[in-house]
Amino acid sequence: MSTYAKGKLGNGPKMSKGLKGWLAFVLIITAVGGYFILERLILGLDTTNLSSITPWGAWIAFYIFFVGLSAGSFLLSSLIYVFGMHQYERVGKMALFTAVVCMMVALIFVLMDLGRPERAINAMVFWNVLSVLAWEIHFYVVYITLLVVELWIAMRADLVRLRPSDSLRGKIARLLTFKNSEVTEETQKRDHKWLKILGIIGIPLAILGVHGGTGALFAVVGAREMWNSGVFPIIFVVSAMVSGTALLISIYIIKSKATKTPIDTQMVTSLAKMMVAFLFIDLLLQFYEYLVGVYQLDSVGLQSLATQMGSAYSWSFWGVQMGLGALVPIIIVFNKKLGQSVNWILFASILVVIGIIGVRFNIVVPSQIVPVFPGMPAGDYYPTFSEWMVSVGIAGIGLLMFTAGDQLLPLEESPEASGEEE
Repeated sequence: MSTYAKGKLGNGPKMSKGLKGWLAFVLIITAVGGYFILERLILGLDTTNLSSITPWGAWIAFYIFFVGLSAGSFLLSSLIYVFGMHQYERVGKMALFTAVVCMMVALIFVLMDLGRPERAINAMVFWNVLSVLAWEIHFYVVYITLLVVELWIAMRADLVRLRPSDSLRGKIARLLTFKNSEVTEETQKRDHKWLKILGIIGIPLAILGVHGGTGALFAVVGAREMWNSGVFPIIFVVSAMVSGTALLISIYIIKSKATKTPIDTQMVTSLAKMMVAFLFIDLLLQFYEYLVGVYQLDSVGLQSLATQMGSAYSWSFWGVQMGLGALVPIIIVFNKKLGQSVNWILFASILVVIGIIGVRFNIVVPSQIVPVFPGMPAGDYYPTFSEWMVSVGIAGIGLLMFTAGDQLLPLEESPEASGEEE
């Protein structure tokens, strides 16, 4: 076993000062946010600005954001395990694990938004087959199960190599593998076969059931002109690819810098170009969506567009979604000098992730401000301090899950798996 493998697979990462500081930060924001989560569970939705006019707010925006991150990360892993794009294999297992964590975080946001969160199980027990939401919940369960199984298969060889270790990672590896597990050429071929099979099953599940289905939750609402479109679920899927790719680029670069491991610049620049390609498709779909909305000359639809682009909420559209989230990253990636710089690509990727958050808020909030019928009261929603702090707490929970997995599971590509020795 190489020196790299011993460090990564044998003893696991040491608790450096940087890691201790990071854990302290995550624990603090989780604890502070946890107080507001408990407050919300005790006092109900009185801690929010949600109402019968604007029933969906920041938590739903974050919910569809994290579902998109999950679906995008999974679809990126499918490029590796299904379509054989092995140049991205370094982030394959990380993509699957990111998809799992993001999906769990998304569901926690939904739980916070429910008026009676303890009744969440009812959607599983009492299945209304005519309800898009009921179908979505069942799709989520199947999707998460598929992700966990595929992640386990992707890690299996490294888990077997970890079994002899006396470290915590070794104990976890023994817990997650069978006693007679082994790594041979035959078992590796079998693992690759199953990764491809599960990836093929997961692609339509992620596109049609998970994020396309999440878009359908909005698209079937006929009372909201801005949502009621057949293109809406497709836009959700494409933006998922944008945000998922951007997130993985950010995670890979930040982690590599923190652990002082070499960065695969060629892979990073290739992923950045892929991210911008998805971004162009996303912008094109949005353009036609807005164009059709304008040509319909529907008063409610025009008011909704005006609210999104020319009201007190428009800073999110022009500043966050179109400016920081689209224009700036495109300029960076297409610039000959900046587009080859890992630091600038990291900056562009972070901006894209922030921009997609803006997209999600622009989908959820402005569309509920305009009255459904003339004479009805208009909506007026901004998240309360409590809503923001609950969101911080849920993000902290997600960061804790990700950090624990990153430290205890073999998510990095090992030389044995790739056939390379340092």
